[in-house]
Amino acid sequence: MEIIQLYTLLLIGVLSIGGFAYNRNVARASVRALRQSGPAETRWHSHPNYHGYLTGWSVALVGFGLFIIFNLVFPNQVALQTVSILLGTSLAGLLVFKKIAPAFPARIYTERFIKTTLLALSGLAILTTFGIVFSLIFESLRFFADVPLFDFLTGLKWSPQTALRPDQVGSSGAFGAVPVLLGTFMIMAIAIGVAGPVGLMIAIYLSEYASRRMRAIVKPIIEILAGIPTVVFGFFALLTVGPAIRNLTDALGIAVPTQSALSAGVVMGVMIIPLISSLSDDVINAVPRSLRDGAYALGATKSETMKQVIFPSALPGIMAAFLLAISRAIGETMIVVMAAGRAANLTGNPFESVTTVTVQIVALLTGGPEFDSTKTLAAFALGLVLFAITLILNIIALRTVRKYREVSLA
Repeated sequence: MEIIQLYTLLLIGVLSIGGFAYNRNVARASVRALRQSGPAETRWHSHPNYHGYLTGWSVALVGFGLFIIFNLVFPNQVALQTVSILLGTSLAGLLVFKKIAPAFPARIYTERFIKTTLLALSGLAILTTFGIVFSLIFESLRFFADVPLFDFLTGLKWSPQTALRPDQVGSSGAFGAVPVLLGTFMIMAIAIGVAGPVGLMIAIYLSEYASRRMRAIVKPIIEILAGIPTVVFGFFALLTVGPAIRNLTDALGIAVPTQSALSAGVVMGVMIIPLISSLSDDVINAVPRSLRDGAYALGATKSETMKQVIFPSALPGIMAAFLLAISRAIGETMIVVMAAGRAANLTGNPFESVTTVTVQIVALLTGGPEFDSTKTLAAFALGLVLFAITLILNIIALRTVRKYREVSLA
C-alpha cells in the first residue's frame, strides 16, 4: 500500500476516533447530569459539550504530536506510525472519558487550549512576517554589495542580464529600478483611476438609492468579478482590450502596440472594482441610521445627506478600501505580463509597453537561476522595495483612519 493511502487511512482513523470519543463523552456527561436532582448547571462545573470539546482537541493534539515524533524517529516506518498513532489517540480519548465528573473543569481546560492556540497562531503570523523581512534584507544586502543602493534607486536603465563567463560580452547588467517603479505606479494609477470612481459610485447607488430587489440582483453580479482568475483577465486584455485600443488609435493616426500600460491598467481596474465597491458599500451601510434621520429631519435631500453627512462619516473606511485596492494593483503580475509585456521602458506614455516590480521578480526567479548571481539577487532588492511601498501605504491608511475617525459620545 502506498504511503499516501496509509496516511489517508490514518487521518480517517484519527477523525473517526475523535468523533466517536466526542459523542460518547458528551452523551455520558449529559446522562450523568440528568441523573442528578435539580438543575444540572448548579452541580456540574462544565456543560457536557465542553467534555466533548476537551476530548476532540486532546485526540487531535496527541495524534499530531505522535505524527511529528514518529516522522523524526522512524521516518520510513509508515505502518508502525499508523498503528502507534491510532493507539495513542484511542488512549487519549479513553483517559478523557475517565475524567468525566461533576467537578472536572473541562470548560477551563478547553478555553485555555483555545487561548493558547490563538496565541500560537498569532505568534506564527508575526514570526513569518519577520522571517520574510529578514530574508529580504539579508539577500538585498548581498545585492547592494555589488550594486550601490543609490544607483539602484536612481538608475534609469533596467537590463539585469549579467555575464555568465569572463569572456562573455554584452551582458554587463544595468540595475536602475526607476523604469520598473515608474511602470508599476503608472499601471496602478490607471487601475485606480478606473476602479475608484466606478466602484465608489456603485457603492453609493447600492447603499442609498437602489431598491432591495435591485441590490440583491446587482451586488452578486458585481462580486462575480472578484472570483474570475487573473489569467482570464489577462487573456481578456490581450485579445480584446489591447486590440480595441490599437484599432481606435490607428483610426486616429497613432501607432500603438497591442501590449500597453493603458490596456493592463484598464483591465486591472475592472478587476478591483468589486474590492472598492463591496468594502465601501459595507462602510456606508455601517453609518448609524440616526445620522440619516437627523439630516432628513433638518430638510436635507438624499444627495445632500450623502455628501455632507454619510460620506464624511464613512471616509476612513472608504480610504482604507482604496488603499487596499492600490496594494492589490501593485501586487498583480499575470495581467501585466499578458497585457503590458516585460519591456522596462522609461516612459510616461500609457500607450507604450512597460513592466512592473512583480513581473521582474518572476522573470528573475524563474528558469532555474543560481542564487549567487547579481541578477537573481536583484529580485530580492525589488521585493524589499515593494515591501517598503506597501508598508508606507499601510501607514498612510492608519493615519487617515485616525485623522477622520468620528468618536461617538453617546
